[in-house]
Amino acid sequence: MNPSKKFASQADLEEKKVSFSQISEHAWAYTAEGDPNTGIIIGDDAVLVADTQATPAMAADVIRRIREVTDKPIKYVVLTHYHAVRVLGASAYAPQQVIASQDTYDLIVERGEQDKASEIGRFPRLFRNVETVPAGLTWPTMAFTGKMTLFLGKLEVQLLQLGRGHTKGDTVVWLPQERTLLSGDLVEFDATPYAGDAYFKDWPQTLDNIAALNPRALVPGRGAALVGEEQVQAGLAGTRAFISDLYQAVQAGAAAGKDLKAVYKEAYAQMAPKYGQWVIFDHCMPFDVTRAYDEATQYADPRVWTAERDRQMWEALEG
Repeated sequence: MNPSKKFASQADLEEKKVSFSQISEHAWAYTAEGDPNTGIIIGDDAVLVADTQATPAMAADVIRRIREVTDKPIKYVVLTHYHAVRVLGASAYAPQQVIASQDTYDLIVERGEQDKASEIGRFPRLFRNVETVPAGLTWPTMAFTGKMTLFLGKLEVQLLQLGRGHTKGDTVVWLPQERTLLSGDLVEFDATPYAGDAYFKDWPQTLDNIAALNPRALVPGRGAALVGEEQVQAGLAGTRAFISDLYQAVQAGAAAGKDLKAVYKEAYAQMAPKYGQWVIFDHCMPFDVTRAYDEATQYADPRVWTAERDRQMWEALEG
C-alpha cells in the first residue's frame, strides 16, 4: 500500500473515451472505460434512460448521442439506485417520469444529502460541472416495489428488483423480448464493484437471479457492454467472484478477532493479484472492506457515508 495514495479518486483526472453502441434491437450502451455507464432503450414512441450521469453537463453528451439515432422524446428516467454519480444528471433529460424502487426512494430520504456531499468529494473529475446540478436532490416521481412494467408502444420494458446487492434498492431494466438487461452497479465488468452500501450476504444470490433470466446482452454499471451469453456470464461470474472473495477474506479476519486495519491489509493483499488491475480498485477497497467488516461484525445494514466519515476511514486505512 502506498502512503501517499490520493484520497479516493482524486488522483483520477484522465479523460475517458466514450463509446455509444447498439447492443440489441431497442437497447444502446453509453460507456466510458470504467466510468459510470448509462443504458438507453428506444421504444416505438419514447426513450427510456437508465442512470443519468453525475451532472447535467455530462448528461448533455448522452442526449447528443441519443439524438444522433432518434428524435423520439425521452419520457422516462430510471434510477437503478440512489448514488449521486447515477442520479444528479437527471434534470438534463426533462423526463415526464423519474422512476425508482420504493427502497431507493427511502434511501434518498434517509441519506441522499450525505451521499451527495460524500461522492462529490470522492469524484472531482465526474463532478467537475457540479454547478449545473439543480439545488436539492433528484426525486423520483414514481416508485414501485418488486416489479413494474412499461410499454413503449409495443415494446415491453420490465423494471425488476431481483434482490439486494450494491444497495437495498437495486433495480434492473429488462427487455424480455430481446433478453437485454441494464443492470446498474449490480454487475461490473473489469471494474471494481463499489460495496460501501452493499449487502454482501445477498449479492451473490441476486446475481444468480439475474443469470436465471439468461440475458443475451447486458449494460453493466461500469465497463464495456456485454454482448452474447458468454460475455454476459463472464461479467456475472467476475462480479460474483469479487464479492464472494472479498467477503470471505474479511469474514475470516473478523472471526479471528482482528481489527479493521489488519483485516484491510490482509484483504488487500489477497485481492490485489486477481483484481488489482480492475478500474477504481484502490478507490473502492477501503469502502468495500469497511462495509464487509461492518456486515461480518455488527451492522446488518450499511451505515451512512458522510464526507467526514470518508476521510476518517481513509486516514485510518491508508494514512
